[in-house]
Amino acid sequence: MNRILRIDPDNRLAVVEPGVTNEALQQALAPHGFFWAPDPGSAPWCTVGGNLACNASGPHAVKYGSTRDNVLGLRAVAGNGESFRCGTRTTKSAIGYDLTRLLVGSEGTLAVITEATLKLTPKPAAARTLRATYRNTAAAARAVARIMAQAATPCALEFMDALALKLARDHQPGAGVPVAEALLMIELDGAPDALDSAVAAVEAAARVDGLVQLEVARDEAQTRALWAARKALSLAQRSVTQHKINEDVVVPVSRLPELVDGVRQLAERHAVPIVSFGHAGNGNLHVNLLPRDLDEIERAYAALPELFALVIALDGTISGEHGIGVVKREFMPLALPAATLDLMRGIKSAFDPDGILNPGKLLP
Repeated sequence: MNRILRIDPDNRLAVVEPGVTNEALQQALAPHGFFWAPDPGSAPWCTVGGNLACNASGPHAVKYGSTRDNVLGLRAVAGNGESFRCGTRTTKSAIGYDLTRLLVGSEGTLAVITEATLKLTPKPAAARTLRATYRNTAAAARAVARIMAQAATPCALEFMDALALKLARDHQPGAGVPVAEALLMIELDGAPDALDSAVAAVEAAARVDGLVQLEVARDEAQTRALWAARKALSLAQRSVTQHKINEDVVVPVSRLPELVDGVRQLAERHAVPIVSFGHAGNGNLHVNLLPRDLDEIERAYAALPELFALVIALDGTISGEHGIGVVKREFMPLALPAATLDLMRGIKSAFDPDGILNPGKLLP
């Protein structure tokens, strides 16, 4: 189940089986001048089926959307063994309920996806990368809100706090990772003749009180150097602890300063190291608790209900792209009203009357 069945540039779609990896798909699309928008950091290993199950995204979702926004149709098998097709191979359709979007993000609890028709996006002609450092996380968070409030939409807008930068710097001493309290990585793409004005607009928005330095990459080598800190981070965290607790909460972009400050207070209150980074342009923050011993592990898990309560109070949601699974299932009643959860259970029963598909996941 790992074949790419069809690449159709004329109709901007690809038909694939769920076992193909994200990276293999992107490599197959590149000669045609297209890409599939979801670009999680695990792209070399994660499958399209996994992306569909969790509604995965990645840094470029801020402009191009998550998996759910880039799927046209699916073939699947319901819990009763019945095979069905939903969606179309067109970009417009108004025929009944949108079961395609329902299945994406359902974590395998409704049906087994056997084939996906994916919406493709043309590769942009050019891109520019900026890196801004700030005296504090509050300033960086304010800059994110200002950047997203102007017309030039970045295709990536990533945030890293001071501890994230230190971990990346310690892990790759020669990568030129800056010393700062907070960092933003900003990428813009599009037609070359339009990028200068877009970069100028984003630069102006990023210049809030607390800005330390703003750099614009002049070539591909500088672009790679500017991204080094972000790319080193995942491996860097593993050097600290094997007990990382990774949450991917989301708030409206305008509430990001409050979330960042709340996470800082949470780390102080529970005396647990917390690294914050992620897709700031979506308000999607990866809050990584890094307990190093049994006492810290206990305190870290005690902090989670407070984190989720903070996110809900800020009009956010408890998962942006990783899904619910088992660990966050008990917090679903905090995130959704009882009536909504009852409707979801009814949908689950309609697709999977015997409850055999991924039991014990997602719904409390």
